[in-house]
Amino acid sequence: MPAPTPAVTCSGLTFAWPDGNAVFDDFSMAVSPGRTGLIGVNGSGKSTLLRIIAGELAPAAGSVTVTGELGYLPQNLVLGSPQTRVDEALGIARVVAAVRAIEAGDASEDNFARVGEDWDAEERARAALDRLGLEQVPLDRRIGDLSGGEAVLLGLAAQFLRRPGVLLLDEPTNNLDLVARHRLYEAVGSWKGTMVIVSHDRELLDMVDQIGELRYGQVRWYGGNLSAYEAAVAVEQEAAERAVRAAESDVQRQKRELTEARIKLDRRLRYGQKMEDTGRSPKILAHGLKRRAQVSAGKLRTGHADRLDEAKERLAAAEESVRDDDEIRIDLPATAVPSGRGVLALHEMEIRYGARAEALVRGPERIALVGRNGAGKTTLLRTITGEIPAVSGEVKVSVPVRCLPQRLDLLDPRLTVVRNVARAAPAATENQIRAQLARFLFRGRRADQQAGTLSGGELFRATLASLLLAEPAPQLLLLDEPTNNLDMASVRQLSGALRSYRGALIVASHDVPFLRELGLTRWLRLDGTLTEIDPL
Repeated sequence: MPAPTPAVTCSGLTFAWPDGNAVFDDFSMAVSPGRTGLIGVNGSGKSTLLRIIAGELAPAAGSVTVTGELGYLPQNLVLGSPQTRVDEALGIARVVAAVRAIEAGDASEDNFARVGEDWDAEERARAALDRLGLEQVPLDRRIGDLSGGEAVLLGLAAQFLRRPGVLLLDEPTNNLDLVARHRLYEAVGSWKGTMVIVSHDRELLDMVDQIGELRYGQVRWYGGNLSAYEAAVAVEQEAAERAVRAAESDVQRQKRELTEARIKLDRRLRYGQKMEDTGRSPKILAHGLKRRAQVSAGKLRTGHADRLDEAKERLAAAEESVRDDDEIRIDLPATAVPSGRGVLALHEMEIRYGARAEALVRGPERIALVGRNGAGKTTLLRTITGEIPAVSGEVKVSVPVRCLPQRLDLLDPRLTVVRNVARAAPAATENQIRAQLARFLFRGRRADQQAGTLSGGELFRATLASLLLAEPAPQLLLLDEPTNNLDMASVRQLSGALRSYRGALIVASHDVPFLRELGLTRWLRLDGTLTEIDPL
């Protein structure tokens, strides 16, 4: 059976940013029909690649071919000005206006030409919005009045109405609450065309037909969904680690053999020299022995040295196959909270926008805070930290508290990572700070980078380090959508760091797979009031 015609073909793409930072050099790939998940660490070029395919960026060399019409839902979606109406964003405003004009008696040729075959455009638009959970959004609503999550779903509805042959989605679930995410999952599951999804959402990536991993400027394909990819990578890594161990043993063996050969040859040379010096052998014979010993010594040394170099090359190649999958492993005894100790009390508290909360947190509890977009989760966390006042009621925090906000803007971009942490922990010595930062994967010169030059994942780790290493140590840690915009490696690193944390934890997130990894003790939902729910 012949292979299906690729839906997207990239040939020989070369692209660099104006500052000279190269992203792709002679990059090629072919995307098969169906649902494709495109993954890779932050900065690997996933979003850039989608923008090139969509025509938003022009490569310096190479070409892109797309079979059929192309649709694109970017990560930073702009649907128009705040005054743009929903029907305009959906692309049906002129058709709907023409239908209504005809129904009102204006049977002009222009109106009929605008309608064409789309007499049911309004009904189809309404069905698309309703299907994605936007039943409450009228077609004449201004998009400036929509939440971020509603805007993403509106953009998706516009694409579903167009039904392009190829649809590109860049982090489509980032701003969606749990209900909206599941609406999107259903829509993705029913998509019949080709879809390329850049995401770190595990549930979404478990719906795809193949995974393309973008790494070091190349893409490698894995059949199946994210779970199948992870299983395949685990097998590969076991084999790669065995190869490294075998190569290391070979290097050590070659070093031993080279040392032993040098000792034997040195003995021969000394023996030949001794024969010549003492005159025990005829002069010609002694000179011959010496020359042969020197020639043999050179050949043997060269042979062993070559084999050692080859062994080192094999080791280097084997090590390249092992992924840099470092985890954050830290010891934070000062964050420990005794079981039963009061940490946080919310008494008859009302926060902005009318939400109410009553809660008591004791000991090292681990709590998930969930709820729809706009329910007030971020506002609740900011009220707990004292950043904004409660409308009424009482907030009592009995331990040191720190919060990791959605926007990673806690660090001074002009200071190095070391200096930023030193500001939060002034009593610590620089050696102590560097030792701890090494556990956050900032080793050597990496700790001397300015915060403003860090990549997204590095900035996240540096911010987390400044919070967890602060004095006094935080015994209540609040996290607001911490996995938004993090690649999978960074999410694993965050999970590892939180496993080492011994204090009370409240995490506001829509990322259910991530929440399930944290060993949660309670799930709370904010929906007008704060209530305890069964685990999701």
